[in-house]
Amino acid sequence: MNVPIATGYIKLDSFLKMINAVCSGGEAKSIIAEGEVSVNGAVEIRRGRKLYPGDRIRLGESEYLLKSD
Repeated sequence: MNVPIATGYIKLDSFLKMINAVCSGGEAKSIIAEGEVSVNGAVEIRRGRKLYPGDRIRLGESEYLLKSD
């Protein structure tokens, strides 16, 4: 699924909130820490990881591609 962002980057925890995968920052922190999220094929455990257009984020069976707005 393509996800447009209007800024140059978005932090991973904010991205998860934006796509409604989580309801709060605490929930985002938890699933990231548990290794449930991967960025460009590698598990990512930093919730402040900056995501840029072209990055691929995987959460469960869903994959998202960031696009510039």
